[in-house]
Amino acid sequence: MIASPSSPDPEAEFAERDRPSETFIEDMRRRFPTERETDELLVRKLRRRAGPPYSRITRDELKAHLSSMLEDVVGGAFVISDERWFTGGVSKIQLGFTLEWDDPQRGRRREQMMIRMDPSESTNATSRLREWEILNAMRGTVPVPETFWLDEHGKWFPEPALIYAFVPGVTKPTSTTSGRISGLGTQFGEHFRQLLGPQFVDHLAKIHTFGHEKVDFTSLDRPAPGTVQGALWQLNRARRLWEEDRGEDYPLMEVAANWLERNVPTVDHVSLVHGDYRSGNFLFDEKTGRIDAWLDWERAHLGDRHRDLAWTTQEIMGHYGDDGKTYYVCGLVELNEFYKRYEDASGLAVDPDRLAWYRILNCYQIVVSTLASAYRIVRLGKSHQEILLARVKGQTPSVMKTLRTMLQERM
Repeated sequence: MIASPSSPDPEAEFAERDRPSETFIEDMRRRFPTERETDELLVRKLRRRAGPPYSRITRDELKAHLSSMLEDVVGGAFVISDERWFTGGVSKIQLGFTLEWDDPQRGRRREQMMIRMDPSESTNATSRLREWEILNAMRGTVPVPETFWLDEHGKWFPEPALIYAFVPGVTKPTSTTSGRISGLGTQFGEHFRQLLGPQFVDHLAKIHTFGHEKVDFTSLDRPAPGTVQGALWQLNRARRLWEEDRGEDYPLMEVAANWLERNVPTVDHVSLVHGDYRSGNFLFDEKTGRIDAWLDWERAHLGDRHRDLAWTTQEIMGHYGDDGKTYYVCGLVELNEFYKRYEDASGLAVDPDRLAWYRILNCYQIVVSTLASAYRIVRLGKSHQEILLARVKGQTPSVMKTLRTMLQERM
């Protein structure tokens, strides 16, 4: 079993995370090796942590950054208008706007677009390059927004930023009051279940069977089939964030980490994994019931499809029917029907043991986000959403109870 090294001065140990030394950073890298892109993001986060807290950026300031970028990449006259904030999402700054410009390929164009950018520090240290590459790769496979420009290293913007097309649509029926928190537990009703449910399953199957081998990704590492490499990368990422961000000891997290490491599964088929596949992360046309865009690919990676399956089917994502017994995955498909439809559409089996392992990993990751990362960001004032992040800690006791129950069932 692996346990955190004891410290004679716990307060000093946890305080070091406010201003991590190079020794601390290198120790995290050594103990928890993960994907190259993830490693770079986490190192960058820690090296910048001792810097100033988040400073609110205005629409005019963000527009000025956008203008600076467009002057370099468009090469002609352009007009920016109708700038407005989008508040969805806990961890990203998002600004909508309309751009009129001369497209060398298509002539004069007028399009609604979005800027997507991290604050000073996010609960999800994610890569705009990775999001850019995946959105480009998935066009024609599942509906995704068109991409326009990428500021990979924050050359023009304060942080790395991605600009893509605004897609009209809704994340839930306008008639429902459910799903207010990021789309979780949305009750779509029978009409939209019939329209959206088959698309929901079919799109997931297409993502997991996508031929990623034919794409020259620069930001994604490919685990070898038949190994535990991919699962370890995901586990190590979560454990590293726990050690880098936490402000207290929590024995159950050590028990969970040890169990996960002892039982790490092999992957039989390497898939593209969305990472946050659920209601709230797709837009649909309310008149036709057609899904027009899948969003929030920031946690995507190459690995085991059971990571998505376990995430999508956890109880918090969906709801029970009027009988109190029938559970609807993300409010769209009855649980057993979901698995059957998925296997039929993908040709891939659902393994209960691997599903159980990823359920525990997902629960562990939620605790990391709420009890460690959100705490550290609020403590240091690193995000525009610090009030919301402070509130999410209230979810921790119920998530901890679920984690404990799942571990007891598997031990």
